[in-house]
Amino acid sequence: MVTPPEPVVDPSATARDLSDFSEAVMRCVDSCCGAAATVADGASDRRAAATHPDLTMLLSVEFASGQGPTSSALDAGEPVAAADLLGEERWPAYRAAALDSGIRSSVTVPFRRSEVELTLSLYSFRPGAFAQPALHPVVVLGEQFAQQLVRDHHYRTALAQVNQLETALDSRAVIDQASGILMHALGCGPADAFDVLRRFSQRTNRKLSAVAEEIVRNRGRGLRDQQRTE
Repeated sequence: MVTPPEPVVDPSATARDLSDFSEAVMRCVDSCCGAAATVADGASDRRAAATHPDLTMLLSVEFASGQGPTSSALDAGEPVAAADLLGEERWPAYRAAALDSGIRSSVTVPFRRSEVELTLSLYSFRPGAFAQPALHPVVVLGEQFAQQLVRDHHYRTALAQVNQLETALDSRAVIDQASGILMHALGCGPADAFDVLRRFSQRTNRKLSAVAEEIVRNRGRGLRDQQRTE
């Protein structure tokens, strides 16, 4: 049985996509001074990008403390806003870091699609900057980007499965070749030839395919001597 592989993730590509998405969203909202996005797809830790280094630091504070609008929005499954951080009491570490950067209000919108969890956070230097109706274009962009991430996730998973199947087929072919050489050299049947391969693999603490490749490469030379040393 082929074990389902972990999807292959290109962190640099994901970071670029998140950064481009954050920049595009920020331009959609006049009152927004910056934006940040995070994503997790089950294959790796949550990744993030922001339009300004201060916002990257703010996300780091959230991740380190385990408290903030990102985790709250994911838990609630709906947007979480901080209308005025001067009076905010839910996330002390986040509040302090945000005010230190001049941020007075923020809103975080979650998007869950299939295996993908996406969050988008908008920030403003003004209190009460984000009214829900004004977020409609942002929600549309978020929905579209989340669907893109889902397609990418499924593509990477399918590609990893194909690569693993190709590797398994290649390994099966060389094992069959080695078994044929053993059958000819030792005068045994298929089951006994495979058993010899398996014992070589265990004795040398190497993969079965690696042992088979060596036998094929050496055309079975020295097999009888190796058997006698067991």
